Amino acid sequence: MIIEERFHGPDGSGNGGYVAGRLAGRVLIDTVTVTLRRPPPLDTGLTVTVEDERGHSARLWDGDLLVAEALAGAIVVPPIPPVPFERAVEAAEKYRAQENHPFPGCFVCGPDREPGDGLRLEPGPVGEGTVATPWVPERVPERELVWAALDCPGGWAFDVAGRPAVLGTMTAQVMDVPEAGEQCVVLGLARSREGRKMHAATALYGADGRLLGRAEQIWIEIDPEVFGH
Repeated sequence: MIIEERFHGPDGSGNGGYVAGRLAGRVLIDTVTVTLRRPPPLDTGLTVTVEDERGHSARLWDGDLLVAEALAGAIVVPPIPPVPFERAVEAAEKYRAQENHPFPGCFVCGPDREPGDGLRLEPGPVGEGTVATPWVPERVPERELVWAALDCPGGWAFDVAGRPAVLGTMTAQVMDVPEAGEQCVVLGLARSREGRKMHAATALYGADGRLLGRAEQIWIEIDPEVFGH
């Protein structure tokens, strides 16, 4: 497996949700928990090993260094309720990234990415601890792009502008993928915080209100000066 430079989150490191989605695609179950053990390197040949005969777990390696592992997961809490597409559009106008984005080149939420190159999601507030952003994919996305879309809005539910955080663990279930041009909404919810750990949830809804995917996450606050070193 190679994570192309285009799909980076922090500079020099793969976007957590995208990498998690790629690895989850090697696991033969609906709900998968992916734990990121180190920053995923870019443009590097990585090895995937399937860890059991049923295909219910897999690991991603950079040589002998464990990058990520995927296991069977479960989500037992209700999903974040949807909001109308128009409300998500209004929320995006309040996106904090233009002021102080920790990773402005992020494939998912970076404002420096060109339309069509990055997803350019702009999660803005719609309630206490809740953010929403519109997403209108130009073409039918691969499932790893749905995982990517379900990534960053969870961090922005904690307003990470000026306080960098990265995805540590993500448990996701993708029921379906959007259609090309479908007016979707991605939501993020701040569930709780324990020191540097932040527990978040995300959900993706289609234009007709159907739940396309959802995730539960753990984010880790980092010092960008030492991240990846």
